[in-house]
Amino acid sequence: MKITFYGHACLGIQIKDIHILVDPFITGNEKASVINIETLKANYILVTHAHQDHTLDVETIAKRTGAVIVSNYEIVVHYQGLGLEAHPMNHGGSWDFEFGNLKYVNAIHTSSFPDGKYGGQPGGFIIEGEHKNIYIAGDTALTMDMKLIPLQTKLDLAILPIGDNFTMGVNDAILASDFVECDKILGYHFDTFGYIEINHEEAKRKFYEKDKDLMLLGIGESVEL
Repeated sequence: MKITFYGHACLGIQIKDIHILVDPFITGNEKASVINIETLKANYILVTHAHQDHTLDVETIAKRTGAVIVSNYEIVVHYQGLGLEAHPMNHGGSWDFEFGNLKYVNAIHTSSFPDGKYGGQPGGFIIEGEHKNIYIAGDTALTMDMKLIPLQTKLDLAILPIGDNFTMGVNDAILASDFVECDKILGYHFDTFGYIEINHEEAKRKFYEKDKDLMLLGIGESVEL
């Protein structure tokens, strides 16, 4: 499993020959100007919630690639109305896709499209692949529901927001890693704009002091599990 960071909360995940994009917000992110969305591969696009900084490039990429959009029911209905292929889910539900089992789990946040249209309830995703399992938290506060995850899934990586203000910050993300029982963390949703800028070295130190590994990838950088 190869995971590439495209800035903010956008990820590329490659599992064998399957390419998954998560929350594509690239063209609106000045820090991600080195990424050309016309070259990105996508068989599936996972959308955690409807905010513009998670959905801006969904339609464009899906139209070019024919990717299946996977999200909550309300978001899927929105994109089906645009003629795009999509698979609806809701909290607690799972589905076996060709890349593995995907479960849609709780997140505490808000969700609306840029025009104010209701975007359903926000969520995160657990991907159980053939060899590796990951948790993509989406935009969320720290929540006790995270403690349910390790009751069913042993995680190899937890992808957690760490930018604070709109989501968990570093301190709550450390607690979240305890809740999901995973000490290998990929941080995201940080530095894109002023409200969520962080001190990288301080963040890494805080995780290290708790015997945890926080990875902060540069835009376009990848990690393999």
